[in-house]
Amino acid sequence: MNNLIASLVELLDPSTVLTGAYISEKYHADWSGADPCQPLALLKPKTTQQLSEIMALCHQHDQLVVIQGGLTGLAGGATPQSGEIAISLERMNGIEELDATAMTVTALAGTPLQVLQDAAEDRELFLPLDLGARGSCNIGGNVATNAGGTEVIRYGMTRSMVLGLEAVLADGTVINAMNKMVKNNSGYDLKHLFIGSEGTLGIVTRVVLQLQPKSRSSHTALCALNSYESVTKLLVELKRSLGSGLTGFELMWDSYYNKVLEVLPSLTSPFQENHTYYLLLEYKDNNQTLGAERFESALFEQLESGLIDDALIAQSHQDADKFWQIRDGIGELFQVLGPVSNQDVSLPLEQIGPFADDLDQRLKAKYNNIGVLLFGHIGDNNLHVCAYTGRDEDKARINEDIMLMIGEYAGAITAEHGIGVLKRDFLALSRTPSEIALMKTLKMAMDPKGILNPKRVI
Repeated sequence: MNNLIASLVELLDPSTVLTGAYISEKYHADWSGADPCQPLALLKPKTTQQLSEIMALCHQHDQLVVIQGGLTGLAGGATPQSGEIAISLERMNGIEELDATAMTVTALAGTPLQVLQDAAEDRELFLPLDLGARGSCNIGGNVATNAGGTEVIRYGMTRSMVLGLEAVLADGTVINAMNKMVKNNSGYDLKHLFIGSEGTLGIVTRVVLQLQPKSRSSHTALCALNSYESVTKLLVELKRSLGSGLTGFELMWDSYYNKVLEVLPSLTSPFQENHTYYLLLEYKDNNQTLGAERFESALFEQLESGLIDDALIAQSHQDADKFWQIRDGIGELFQVLGPVSNQDVSLPLEQIGPFADDLDQRLKAKYNNIGVLLFGHIGDNNLHVCAYTGRDEDKARINEDIMLMIGEYAGAITAEHGIGVLKRDFLALSRTPSEIALMKTLKMAMDPKGILNPKRVI
């Protein structure tokens, strides 16, 4: 180990190789907070070439490594485990090119998502990837986990925005697949090996992303409904009437909605009566006047049909922000609820309502004084479950209960957050034996020594 560290210091410089007390606790765990551990060393390369040389040395010494970006993951994938060196990509940061004509942006993996969003907006363009951790998460991590967010209903997951990428393999080999074209059927599209594989097959170092024209108008509404059947029917009707302009369909169960208002006294419900479901809608258009008319007409039609019980359309950016603050209040809830089982799952649309009711009943029958909060990106099959008793010893049991129920309903144990370490043992609930066997074959072919993000995913 000392020989490896000495070689790394010689290769890089002392400021890039940190050990012992010089490693901040920040690098001991990702946002999951699960089992923090100090890595044997922390490396901070600045270039792909440096990272390639680091991996070649680690491969030569059979040294296990864990890759870190913004450390915003919730599955423990970036948390070091015993015997691992951590490699942070935070210094591989910056935009190399923004081509306003081709509507592409090329950036290093350590670039924060919000930096890319702001750069696109400055050119009247739009990066259709957005999530609450935008100011902290890095684009390399977004690609490695195939991040989702609030725009998936219209633009898809991160995978759909990646035109090309560069990656470093476990032995230091650099794969340059920096394609900038929409159409390229020249052999295997290798970028998909690295998108969503959580750093287990290679380390994403640079990416080319497809941007979109910036919409000239955005319209937001908060709706109240009293049956899940109405929610699903409304989704179909709004897709018909609003088409691809429907960019947000965020559902909150009353348990979540009311808890946010209880914890955040600065927020109040705009409705006079209580309802079972609250739905946040977002519609984007390139014509402010016609867009507003189209949105209002679509909502009025569904109010008259009875699918929507009540609705308020934001009349200003401030109104829209207040609606979104209710939806985004989960961060504040985590600070006051104590130990929380925070699960991100996916199910067929028609199963989400029955699953949510069944889960709520089962958990409340098994645990005393449990709170179950439900919300999600229902337009793309994604449900978030937050369950808490105030007792840390219940958290692991609740996690397992939720995972086993997802298996019963033939859903996916993770929709956005990834498998990491925390969900690895449940992968067989969502993938067949042959799928998992093929994953292991790919891992063995690309990382035969198993040094790259070991014991993650599979």
